Amino acid sequence: MESENQTEVSEFLLLGLSEDPELQPLLFGLFLSMYLVGVLGNLLIILAVSSDSHLHTPMYFFLSNLSFVDISFASTIVPKMLVNIQTQSKSITYGGCLIQVYFFMVFICMDNLLLTTMAYDRYVAICHPLYYRVIMNPRLCGLLILLSLFISIMNALLHSLMLVHLSFCTDLKIPHFFCELAQILELACSDTLINNVLVYLVTSLLGVGPLSGIIFSYTRIVSSILRIPSTGGKFKAFSTCGSHLSVVCLFYGTCVGVYLSSASSLSPRKRAVASVMYTVVTPMMNPFIYSLRNRDIKGALRKLISGMSSFSLFCHLTCV
Repeated sequence: MESENQTEVSEFLLLGLSEDPELQPLLFGLFLSMYLVGVLGNLLIILAVSSDSHLHTPMYFFLSNLSFVDISFASTIVPKMLVNIQTQSKSITYGGCLIQVYFFMVFICMDNLLLTTMAYDRYVAICHPLYYRVIMNPRLCGLLILLSLFISIMNALLHSLMLVHLSFCTDLKIPHFFCELAQILELACSDTLINNVLVYLVTSLLGVGPLSGIIFSYTRIVSSILRIPSTGGKFKAFSTCGSHLSVVCLFYGTCVGVYLSSASSLSPRKRAVASVMYTVVTPMMNPFIYSLRNRDIKGALRKLISGMSSFSLFCHLTCV
């Protein structure tokens, strides 16, 4: 194949989920709706936690950070997709593609590490309740967030810098709706052995490691809950981590599903469809899972919406 140096590459072509012109308005409306619902839901979680002093605890501190990451995660991918559909253009600049890869890697890694941190928080709360406030102090919570962010940035920076040194072939079509690292590596004409080894190594460390930590935490949590004599006590203890467990299952379930679809003989277009689950659907579902299963969040949301309605009415009467 004819190759061209990576400095001569000006843009890639994102083929999207479908090239059928009749499906484009449907895809635009569907993804715009899911994006707006996800952003609004996560934003309400952040506002509810910040406005209610009763929710100024480590669990909700991590939850508000997770909501912010979910907003950022979806905003890295969906707006560019919507612009391409609306303008009937499939192009993304070389620099824009690298930036999208970088921030995608940052936020998906941050999502992963935050879920692990939240599992540790629930482990301390249930297995060591008397020492919870001492262990999960504000300084440790801040350090855990900063550590997760540092690891995520370093991971994304490492992969991005490795991409810069690749040269690409004349076929620059990406059968996806965003610039995914694996898809870009498949377009490279130069040797990608080091890149692929790095991907598998980092995936093992930052994928299997945190997941193992979550499994260990919940093994200890279940063991502690089973030792509680009363049924009411067991239900109360489990209810404090039920929402988090649901989000963990949704996140890792969709990620594993996409990984298995990539390893199978599914076409790249079908793998792109599978990727919608963890890139768009999961960030949209998280606020619903936490608000529907958590009375504290529902109460804070009611107060927030009520306060916003009262403020809006006050402003209207003042203007009149």
